[in-house]
Amino acid sequence: MSFLKSLFLILGLVTGAIASPALAQSEPETLRPLINELAKGKYAETEQQIGALAATGDPAVAPALKALSEGDLFFRKSDGAVFIAEKQGKSYNLTDPLTLETAGEAGRREVKKIKVNNKLRRVIRSALGSLTLMASDPKVRRQAAVAIFKAKDPDGIEALDVALAAEEDEGVRRVMEQARAAAVLNSDLDETQKLDAVATLSDMGNRDALSLLLSVRASSEGAVQSAASDAVTKIEKSIAAWDAAQNIWYGVSLGSVLLLAAIGLAITFGVMGVINMAHGEMVMIGAYTTFVVQDVIRTSMPGLFEYSLFIALPLAFIVAGLIGIAIERGVIRWLYGRPLETLLATWGISLILQQAVRSIFGPTNREVGNPDWMSGAFELGQMTITYNRMWIIVFALLVFAGLMLVLKKTPFGLYTRAVTQNRRMAASMGIRTPWIDALTFGLGSGIAGIAGVALSQIDNVSPNLGQGYIIDSFMVVVFGGVGNLWGTLVGAMTLGVVNKFLEPYAGAVLGKIFVLVFIILFIQKRPRGLFALKGRAVEA
Repeated sequence: MSFLKSLFLILGLVTGAIASPALAQSEPETLRPLINELAKGKYAETEQQIGALAATGDPAVAPALKALSEGDLFFRKSDGAVFIAEKQGKSYNLTDPLTLETAGEAGRREVKKIKVNNKLRRVIRSALGSLTLMASDPKVRRQAAVAIFKAKDPDGIEALDVALAAEEDEGVRRVMEQARAAAVLNSDLDETQKLDAVATLSDMGNRDALSLLLSVRASSEGAVQSAASDAVTKIEKSIAAWDAAQNIWYGVSLGSVLLLAAIGLAITFGVMGVINMAHGEMVMIGAYTTFVVQDVIRTSMPGLFEYSLFIALPLAFIVAGLIGIAIERGVIRWLYGRPLETLLATWGISLILQQAVRSIFGPTNREVGNPDWMSGAFELGQMTITYNRMWIIVFALLVFAGLMLVLKKTPFGLYTRAVTQNRRMAASMGIRTPWIDALTFGLGSGIAGIAGVALSQIDNVSPNLGQGYIIDSFMVVVFGGVGNLWGTLVGAMTLGVVNKFLEPYAGAVLGKIFVLVFIILFIQKRPRGLFALKGRAVEA
């Protein structure tokens, strides 16, 4: 790098450091004299002017510099004004290099190309890098640093040095240091600087750093190779730990889905001992209620779409709950004490409900949108956390807490627990057990309905939606302990995490088979599950 280039890059640093916001967003007329200066002098003067343009820190000069590098920058002989020119037949179409607006035409004799050589192209490339690295917007500076990291371009080292000296944002500064390290390892700089670069990437500790260090280990020798090997080992251990954390997060996410699907079944099965094969269809009804609510909002009140789930939740609970009460009063109450007939009857009801939904809404999937607050994701370390899964976990825990409050702090909850522990004694104390059965079945169905609202955000809304969760729901309930909500919570989370740790080794289907075999063996030892209910009738 020449003395003049160094001088003007340093001037760019000083100017960028003391420049006011107004300078960073200069008016075109302020920048135009600097652009026009490119047409004057020889290569050395052009190099100086490139440094002066880079020192402005204004991204508006980037098109002119890029056009100069590509040989598309011309000046008009009559007044020395500089334009981006595109040849059109025997004339040139002119474009203003700052506003990028059309500036008319000019004949071949009216304009002249600003000459550029390979040295100037390198200077321009460095200037463009420093221009974005010195931009007023931190996002632009970060993106520029990331681009240099991916390119591993040694020509960007000087621009990064200038930008690092002026950078005050710690996050952007860290990305710039990582970009510089990547460029240094791809350069001919001395061993000391490369060892520092390896240390920087080792602290970075992600897969991008690992990939780069693996290539360094394979292509280098001596101390650099040894340092790269140590850094690779360190990063691999860190990534393994983050992968385990990511699997736990996925497991908790799956567990929250299983909890939502199973929690209604837990109280239904626990209170009445009914094997309800139509429970999955209550989940489906909740999902279709969400679809109907969003469809009405889209056509009538689009401004309320962000609140559509809050509107759908109570409606899904009411619709699914009423259907559940109707099923209990119309069919199930005649079949108590006959579990096989109950299973067959509810299975038939599930087929009827599926066909009814197909007749009303059609057999294809229905679109249920995500509000903005449930869209997107964010990074936590090296974990990716999606907002929809995060809010479903929060929602599942809120539903669990709300149901615990209902069962522990309300008269209905007291009656339900009494019927669960000793039905005959509860009836002799004046509790109307048939109505408790109906309301409990309705409560379980209503909770399945609001589970459908949540599941509509992560799964296809179709007539078969509930079938994907019914078996898992029964496994959660039996494993945790029939009728015990704490057992359902622990069972759902345990099965969710175990499934996610098994999937990478056994696959999704075989992993579920292993879990099912484990539950069968577990039930042989503990027939009442992890948390068995206590009571005279239960123990009898």
